[in-house]
Amino acid sequence: MISTENNKNDMFRILFETAGEGLVVANKEGVIDIVNPRIEELFGYKRKELIGQKVETLIPTRYSKTHVENQKGYFKKPKKRTMGLGLDLYGKRKDGSEFPVEVSLNHFTNDDEPFVMALITDITERKRIEEIKTNLNLELERKVQERTTELEESQELYKAIARRFPNGTINVFDKDLNYIFVEGQGLYSLGITSENLVGTPYLNRLPSSLRKGIETKLRLALRGINQTIDLDLGDRHYELQAAGMRSESGKIDKVLVVESNVTKQKKAEKEVMGALEREKELGELKSRFVSMASHEFRTPLGTILSSVSLLEKYFDMEDSAEKRDKHVGRIKNSVRNLTNVLNDFLSLDKLQSGLVQANRTSLNLRELLNEVCDELEQVKRKNQVFILEYQGEEEMVADPHILENIVYNLVSNAVKYSEEGGEIKLSSKMTKKRFILEVCDEGIGIPQEDQKHLFERFFRAENAINIQGTGLGLNIVGKYLELLKGKITFESVEGEGTCFTISIPREP
Repeated sequence: MISTENNKNDMFRILFETAGEGLVVANKEGVIDIVNPRIEELFGYKRKELIGQKVETLIPTRYSKTHVENQKGYFKKPKKRTMGLGLDLYGKRKDGSEFPVEVSLNHFTNDDEPFVMALITDITERKRIEEIKTNLNLELERKVQERTTELEESQELYKAIARRFPNGTINVFDKDLNYIFVEGQGLYSLGITSENLVGTPYLNRLPSSLRKGIETKLRLALRGINQTIDLDLGDRHYELQAAGMRSESGKIDKVLVVESNVTKQKKAEKEVMGALEREKELGELKSRFVSMASHEFRTPLGTILSSVSLLEKYFDMEDSAEKRDKHVGRIKNSVRNLTNVLNDFLSLDKLQSGLVQANRTSLNLRELLNEVCDELEQVKRKNQVFILEYQGEEEMVADPHILENIVYNLVSNAVKYSEEGGEIKLSSKMTKKRFILEVCDEGIGIPQEDQKHLFERFFRAENAINIQGTGLGLNIVGKYLELLKGKITFESVEGEGTCFTISIPREP
């Protein structure tokens, strides 16, 4: 037995007796030698009930055998350590109930006899707190996992929805306008995957000329100002709806951009606008036709009526053949003028409606020019002369009907705007690649200020107002030449004459 009176000082006794933790001193056989009051409180034994008892008295039966083996091993290599490291240890009260403990061991000798002192702490409250903490952590982990799963499922759902977004893409950019998210049918139609774009700058996909304007509008969206952006890429047209996205803190740090391919819609709109414009032009054409017809038809019809009335008188008169021929000529000329007016309007209407197509075939140029001049022999002024010149081959490929109309318009204008006795010269030249025709007259010419308007519909030069015409001839010529991929130029001096030059490719 240890002599507490001789070997322990008062300080030791005070500390031992007042310690807040249980203290047990046992010899190498595991027999309890000393316990402090805290042990009595923890285990429900009186001190005298424990002195001389085995330490196993304080240990649940299921641990007793193991404890004995561990005790022997400890005294072979005694050292300060925590008992049962990593294990759950329990103490057993006098009433048989158990409670969790923490045990620290320390060894010492007294009169050359080894002893071990065990510091025993009731960790019931700690265990309870740890259990609560563990349960809270488990609950938190469970909720985090649930939330993560929900977010993952939501993201997959959003991806699935976005992936099926037709004719465009759904995009999310960070504050630097780099891709965070992108999905949509419009992406895959271009052979691009979202993985190729995430993390890359959006603006780099745009032509450099458009980047600054688009960036400005996206920056406005990042400031909370929603934007509608038209993006014209030539063969493709997109409409972008941009809106800022707020984080949980309420700060806008991303921008959502819904990009829709509206190429078909824009094309349809253009076609509708074109149709409306053509309808407008047709309405204008009809209006001008009515106005002009009332003027252009009135004079020839009046001439025809008056001449017919006079012819009736001359048939009963002797020596009236010359007078009859004069009025017959007037009737023929008036009918011809009416026919020309109608032909002009009919030609323009067909051209406007896209009903005229170039049908190329082989033709002889000399024969075509001669036919036009022969037809106009009857309407040319007194002593006017047609001069035809040819250079190069006379065979070419073109639409004979269209080419004839072009030449007829140019030559009939030369006749109409030239004085009696003037020359009208047709000079043709065939090169390896082009057919060139010049139609020159010695007529009234075109005032300088009117020349820029010459090919406009219904335009009449100032010095030609009193000369019969529709103002459509040269406009029709220009449209016919477009069908043949040709071009027309002219030179004119007022009072001296005009020279028109057309140039048409020999092969389509």
